[in-house]
Amino acid sequence: MYLTPEVKNGFFEKYGKSNKDTGSAEGQIALFSYRISHLTDHLKNNRKDYSTQRALLGLVGKRRKLLNYLKEKDVVRYREIVKSLKLRR
Repeated sequence: MYLTPEVKNGFFEKYGKSNKDTGSAEGQIALFSYRISHLTDHLKNNRKDYSTQRALLGLVGKRRKLLNYLKEKDVVRYREIVKSLKLRR
């Protein structure tokens, strides 16, 4: 399994306020980014896996919505998470 509870807690501890803070926008964006990179690698090897491709597009949309929300609420936090995750935009 590529996403163990320890890995999840690590993301929320690093990007959120604590490892129990699973609802923070930064933690969710980091988790979505990890899942997106994993699915992208999967699709490089399995290019006809259309259900995974659809799931990937859904995750990208969710991450984009969270980033837009964070940009409206607090630009400093938005810039910090984009810089730390090396996201484009």
